[in-house]
Amino acid sequence: MVAAEARVTWLGPDARRRALERFAAETFDVLVVGGGVTGCGVALDAASCGLSVALVERRDFAAGTSSRSSKLIHGGLRYLEHLDVGLVREALHERRLLIEKIAPHLVHPTPFLFPLRRKVWDRLYMGAGLLLYDSLAGLHPAVPRHRHLSRRACLKAAPGLRGNVLAGGIRYYDAQVDDARFALVLARTAASLGAVCASAVAVTDFLHDGDGVAGARLHDLEGGGEFDLHARTVINATGIWTTEMERLAGVADPMIVRPSKGVHIVVPRDRIESEYALILPTEKSVLFVLPWGEHWIIGTTDTDWHFGLDHPSATHADIQYLLEHANEVLKEPLSFDDVIAVYVGLRPLLGGTAEETAKLSRNHAVRRSAPGFVSVAGGKYTTYRLMARDAVDKAARDLPFAVDASRTADIPLLGAVGRAGAGFRLSRHPGAARLMPGQLNHLVARYGTLAEEVFDLLAADPALAAPLAGAETYLAGEVRYAALCEGALHLDDVLTRRTHIAFEAPDRGRLAAEGAARLMAPVLDWDEAAVEREIAHYLARLEAESAAQALLSDAASDAARSGVRDLRLESPEKVECE
Repeated sequence: MVAAEARVTWLGPDARRRALERFAAETFDVLVVGGGVTGCGVALDAASCGLSVALVERRDFAAGTSSRSSKLIHGGLRYLEHLDVGLVREALHERRLLIEKIAPHLVHPTPFLFPLRRKVWDRLYMGAGLLLYDSLAGLHPAVPRHRHLSRRACLKAAPGLRGNVLAGGIRYYDAQVDDARFALVLARTAASLGAVCASAVAVTDFLHDGDGVAGARLHDLEGGGEFDLHARTVINATGIWTTEMERLAGVADPMIVRPSKGVHIVVPRDRIESEYALILPTEKSVLFVLPWGEHWIIGTTDTDWHFGLDHPSATHADIQYLLEHANEVLKEPLSFDDVIAVYVGLRPLLGGTAEETAKLSRNHAVRRSAPGFVSVAGGKYTTYRLMARDAVDKAARDLPFAVDASRTADIPLLGAVGRAGAGFRLSRHPGAARLMPGQLNHLVARYGTLAEEVFDLLAADPALAAPLAGAETYLAGEVRYAALCEGALHLDDVLTRRTHIAFEAPDRGRLAAEGAARLMAPVLDWDEAAVEREIAHYLARLEAESAAQALLSDAASDAARSGVRDLRLESPEKVECE
């Protein structure tokens, strides 16, 4: 079984209870508001410097933008067109760190094909851009350098492309990541260094000491009740909610964040025949066609969003836009019937005067908006660590003692160390007795060496080694583990973020919902009524999204989708998890 000391990294119901008790009783050096990739990165950076850290998230870890990205760790090739050389250089440096040291179990190099339409000009122009891209990655990049391909070589590697629009291509490498899992592992790594983390905790107001911010008034959205958390400094890492949080803190001139809607569609892997991911230029930006298990993810759009921030929605026009641009190069056109799922994220772009969000900078900003109150916003998923470092450095100036420099460039995330031999070692674990080699590899690929904790559950209850009915790619034990160790409080947390059944299964998890809910129930003390409520809510969410995606305008789509909110937000006084 897992050693007792390892349990400090668990984010299950017992850990949440203890966290709430500590929030009300202690004074922390840093309160981090926001449990996305940036907030979790801030918590890790601060905890690794020896600071006492509290992290609160209103919904679920990575519930917002951090689980709805293109799932890329990349330098941002297209930003070279805007001469953002510094941004690309630092992003490529972070890409190397993530692949080689910080998260080799979660971040994986992926080959891309850039199809060329004009034989001479495109090859010269894009070749020069990729030469610069590779040069900015340094002398020892973590991925192979770019390579020019003939038209024949392109069609051999990607026979699903139309030959009459292809004059050749360039293959280069970037990396992919399970974005929701990455943010969660950041939080667990922060917890291993002493950070106290809890989801379903909303900030309803901020505490003040004179002109400075000295903590927050918190509301437990699961058990009900409010209490004060005292902190020497607060870091606002709420992404698209940055402006709202600054206003709540009483900042007279709040930082303006401009939400940009990014829509992705998911189609079966057999609909596009290609060994490589694809990057396709559009009139505004680029379109990615990305391999994801047995699927392709196609995205993204980049348009202003003026409606609710919790549940952004896609329109019929958004989906049509993605299909049309993909079909410009595909031999077998995709149709609406091929779309298994759609997901939508909002980029927290720094406010600007550009008419189109695609032209706004992807740089980040950190500012001390009030004594004891620092906000960090903008940026890219890839540069989360730099955003976190800068935010902690800024906040440290309000602390009455010196703070060590950031150490996170040298701290592997949980599950990274020892991954190379994890499959061999775990094949001899008692929990592996009923697993096929593919299932064992699946667990190691998803969890790294943390897979041992899942294997412990399988050894204690062999029934958990069975595939999850309705989503057989995953094991029943993974659902139990998500509730017990990974902070999942609701069915949607498991089907959408701890796994990706919500967009991978052809039925989006309808068949798996009941089995998953019943696996979670013993951990979260759900009675039959709670199980039925979780299932009904999840199915209602799917129906609301489908209805929204049939509409033409953002306003109509938002009205259809916003009728089904996160359960934490719909019934804040209920008791779901004791």
